[in-house]
Amino acid sequence: MNIQQYFEYCLSKPAVTEHFPFDEDTLVFKVGGKMFALASLSAWEKGNPSVNLKCDPERSAELRAEYDDIKPGYHMSKVHWNTISVNQGVPDKMLRELIDHSYALVFKSLTKKLQSEIGGLEK
Repeated sequence: MNIQQYFEYCLSKPAVTEHFPFDEDTLVFKVGGKMFALASLSAWEKGNPSVNLKCDPERSAELRAEYDDIKPGYHMSKVHWNTISVNQGVPDKMLRELIDHSYALVFKSLTKKLQSEIGGLEK
């Protein structure tokens, strides 16, 4: 997966917005004002791409045991976030599934009113 594919996939989700809240390097995708995906643009440019994605704690443990390239979230809660090395041992299909999972977790944490305004998880 390249940076453009990652960018387009994240933005294809309902009501997703992009931000640079921390610095000019860290691209953050949010739904309902809450983060679900982060990535360092300079790391992608240097050929060492990775993304931080929210994950159910139990599933995080399973994924980390199964994939060497899924680690506890860098600069994030180690329980709720994973850092996934892109284009390494994690197939693109799995990366897309993990983006979907992160989005769904954050979406489900939003108020019912906001969920209704966004329109659900149809994508």
